[in-house]
Amino acid sequence: MSIHESDVEQEMLGWFEDLGYEVVFGPELAPDGTSPERRSYKHVLLEGRLRDALHRLNPGMPAAALADAVAVLTNAGTPGLLAGNQQFHRWLTRGVQVFWQDDGETRSDRVRLVDFNHPEQNDWLAVNQFTVIGATASGSRERRPDVVVFLNGLPVAVFELKNAASGTADVSAAYHQLQTYKDEIAELFRTNEVLVASDGIYARMGSLSADEERFMAWRTIDGKERDPLGPFGELETLVKGVFKQEHLLDYLHHFIVFEDDGGLVKKIAAYHQFHAVRVAVERILEASAPEGNGKGGVVWHTQGAGKSLEMICLAGKLMTHPQMKNPTLVVVTDRNDLDGQLYGMFDMAAEVLGEKPVQADTRTALREQLNQRPSGGIVFTTIQKFVPGEDEDTFPTLTERDNVVVLCDEAHRSQYGLKARINQAGETIYGFAKYLRDALPKATFVAFTGTPVSSKDKDTRSVFGEYVDIYDIEQAVKDKATVPIYYESRLVKLELDSATVDATDEEVEELTEDEEEAARARTKSRWAALEKLVGAEPRIKTIAADLVNHFETRQDAMQGKAMAVCMSREVCVQLYDAIIELRPEWHDPDPEKGAIKVVMTGAASDRKALRDHVYTAKVKKRLEKRFKDSTDPLKIVIVRDMWLTGFDVPCLTTMYVDKP
Repeated sequence: MSIHESDVEQEMLGWFEDLGYEVVFGPELAPDGTSPERRSYKHVLLEGRLRDALHRLNPGMPAAALADAVAVLTNAGTPGLLAGNQQFHRWLTRGVQVFWQDDGETRSDRVRLVDFNHPEQNDWLAVNQFTVIGATASGSRERRPDVVVFLNGLPVAVFELKNAASGTADVSAAYHQLQTYKDEIAELFRTNEVLVASDGIYARMGSLSADEERFMAWRTIDGKERDPLGPFGELETLVKGVFKQEHLLDYLHHFIVFEDDGGLVKKIAAYHQFHAVRVAVERILEASAPEGNGKGGVVWHTQGAGKSLEMICLAGKLMTHPQMKNPTLVVVTDRNDLDGQLYGMFDMAAEVLGEKPVQADTRTALREQLNQRPSGGIVFTTIQKFVPGEDEDTFPTLTERDNVVVLCDEAHRSQYGLKARINQAGETIYGFAKYLRDALPKATFVAFTGTPVSSKDKDTRSVFGEYVDIYDIEQAVKDKATVPIYYESRLVKLELDSATVDATDEEVEELTEDEEEAARARTKSRWAALEKLVGAEPRIKTIAADLVNHFETRQDAMQGKAMAVCMSREVCVQLYDAIIELRPEWHDPDPEKGAIKVVMTGAASDRKALRDHVYTAKVKKRLEKRFKDSTDPLKIVIVRDMWLTGFDVPCLTTMYVDKP
């Protein structure tokens, strides 16, 4: 018995019916159909349903104003499909602004397109075989997507189905069919929020701008059990997990982000991000209540799982949640470059957040931003700025409000030290976590980490609370959210006994525990001996020769880029010099040219050899784009700690780590 696309289509429509959708055969709605709802095959909005929904959702709004909103939606002239889609998403989430005259005065308000809080107030429709005629440079094209999902008459999702029994008509073929539709019937996708490609068994979901690699499976219905219908039930799991009315409204409202970093991109959340954020909001509401303990929990999601995006989505939900009463969010990292990187992502997503974040880059600025702030605000800073001044014994309280939420990225590294200890000078000192809580005594703290720790003096769960969600490397690889890691040891020994190393580690940790990052770097003079051993010329030349040989051999087998991670900026530059001595053609002083670069921070006191590799923020951003471009000749970067987290480079295939 063979299975045809039409069989899968009909079964899927049954699932939509179970979810409370009305199901209609596309030709019935056509201009020449039995129940016409379209002006022509070129028109994709169901205007009657749209008008009815606007009147229902906006009682008291003048009819003329609602008619203007319909006109805006049907005649949107934003150039470019993706830019037009971004504008529509603004209207969907914020409403369409309209104006009207009332007793000689101009009035203004926003027309709601959707009721995000009451699913039953919306019109839910799934249509199969929805014919659209589009205009292309070569003439008109008639296309018929398999299933289109409408919300209040607006087509927000498109499904393309293929036959699992066919050797060529698979999920990939469905994806490419959707790309053809985007070119030939673009009007259907101006209001699109979700694309689904499936062969009836396997199913992948992606955004309007996503390439095939970014189309991902949705593996849960309730957020608790993965693959509840088995490995061959992906399509049903996706439909019931995403298109449940409550879920879809939340998804459209809070889990779609547009970023413009030299090119507009639309990002949508994966299943683990969606459900982790929803649970995190519940935990935060509990923890911030009068009887709460301030522990919002730990989001344990592996590296590469998209923690930055889920932090943005979480922030957006919290900022608009009525129970949070216009909260203040403090996003804390432990490195300046990570702070800047995460701040940049939030800044691009300001529309989702409802306001632009600010970056407190000094201790004074931090105190000014938080000291008795009445409400609102998204403040970025590093944990090292939460340290008493020279004339202070403790860190002052900045606010006692209970609707302050602290989001700690890479929380496993520096969010400890709640208990007092005695340093070598006999002084009682604490870790940064104590001072952070002194500053914000009634705040709720949430941890994001790919590697939580549990030891006698450092335990991520004891500081932040129980796990909110776990998404480990095994699941991430299975979902193709990240790639498998293959480790190969390339040992180049140091001539240093372990006792000396342990003693040095302890001294450095104590020396730097309560200092700012910039000051911390200046105090590491005792670390210099180890740095000299690591950077010894014979050792560096050995590593450079091995790296060059390994990289070129890898290139013969598989094209890709590489990153070398060194223990210090000095060693980064030394390795660079050793590599270009072997391959001088890789070097070019122009940031726009050359096959290898060092990416690192700089200081005014740097010697010239280091200053030659220190770039402005603008040039660094350009280097980042070059490195992410698989066709750019920049093939290798050498870093100390930049670009190591929250940095997505699909063409990066090899990492060389030399950090003793």
